[in-house]
Amino acid sequence: MDLFYWQLVYFLVKNRYRIIKLSNAPHEIWLESFEHKGAPLIRLVRYDIDWSSWLQRDLEYTRQIAEQLQKRHLRRSLPILNIYISAYPPVDDWEWIVNEPTEHSSLHTILVHSANQMQALQDISQIIHVSVSLPAIEHDMDPQFAIQSIQRHVFRLEKERQEKEKRLMEHGQPRIVYALIAIQVLMFLFLEWKGGSTNSAVLIQYGAKFNPLIQSGEWWRLITPVFLHIGFLHLLMNTMALYYLGIVVERLYGSWRFLFIYLLAGFFGTVGSFLFTSSISAGASGAIFGLFGALLYFGTVYRHLFFQTMGANIIGLIVLNLGLGLLIPGIDNAGHIGGLIGGFLAANIVHLPRHRSWSKQLLSFLVTLSLLSFSLYMGFKG
Repeated sequence: MDLFYWQLVYFLVKNRYRIIKLSNAPHEIWLESFEHKGAPLIRLVRYDIDWSSWLQRDLEYTRQIAEQLQKRHLRRSLPILNIYISAYPPVDDWEWIVNEPTEHSSLHTILVHSANQMQALQDISQIIHVSVSLPAIEHDMDPQFAIQSIQRHVFRLEKERQEKEKRLMEHGQPRIVYALIAIQVLMFLFLEWKGGSTNSAVLIQYGAKFNPLIQSGEWWRLITPVFLHIGFLHLLMNTMALYYLGIVVERLYGSWRFLFIYLLAGFFGTVGSFLFTSSISAGASGAIFGLFGALLYFGTVYRHLFFQTMGANIIGLIVLNLGLGLLIPGIDNAGHIGGLIGGFLAANIVHLPRHRSWSKQLLSFLVTLSLLSFSLYMGFKG
């Protein structure tokens, strides 16, 4: 059954499942599909089960791990396929344990033994929606040698996947980020020289968002506020956010995609502010929230990698910042939400490097164009 176990691991890894957890136990592996969103997590255990009491204890352990994984993935229900591979079934009554309904209705358990392998493979195929066919082994091949050969293939595939993910996270170099930071600082110094970055007249004169002037035709004020800041603290906070978030996003998307996302998100942020607030405003906050939106889009493409690396932190920061915007007067939450939407849509339009989905990208472009057109119409009409 050791050979069967590794044949099944190899089939799953070959079919774009990834190993997400190697237990301390010698023969327990967790796998996740990173292509089919609805596919269950799979736990494979190779153990010769003597008594059903062991099965009961292990199922309770599996439920605890399932709860931890649900919290990590921020999902209430995470389908899990729990597969035991044993040379023989337990000597006492065990079927009721596997089939017993529990509060974890998304947990399915299959016990594979020497007498039910074909039926078990059919059950597994039905649950993961992929026809399982184990790699062929030559009849005269030593089983231990075959196991070692399959193990090498499995770990080679895993290494290639890890290298691919590493390249994905380091696609571009953060050049545009530094240029944007330099522009922000220079514009701040310029405003200070001209009379002060907190002086309303100076802000209006040099491009801050001011609804009456936008409505009178100065449409460039929908983008120029992104590069202006009101006071040193405002500049400092946005510059730090741009530095830390911008480096991550530019490495993910590359420089020109990053610039498109940043500018479109900034534009969306100003439009949101134009629609819902009448006060003078400026700052890169909308564009920075757009970087959050771009990271959320990355999470829809590589959900497993997103939550494995930064997902929970990103979502927590978005919720925290929007919450502060509701509690603290003077924060332009409309601009933040507009930027978040704009960044997500912009990322949809450009997609990730070496990724193509023309129909989805075209649809995102049309949605973006329609939303902007409607928003501007409502803004100028009002």
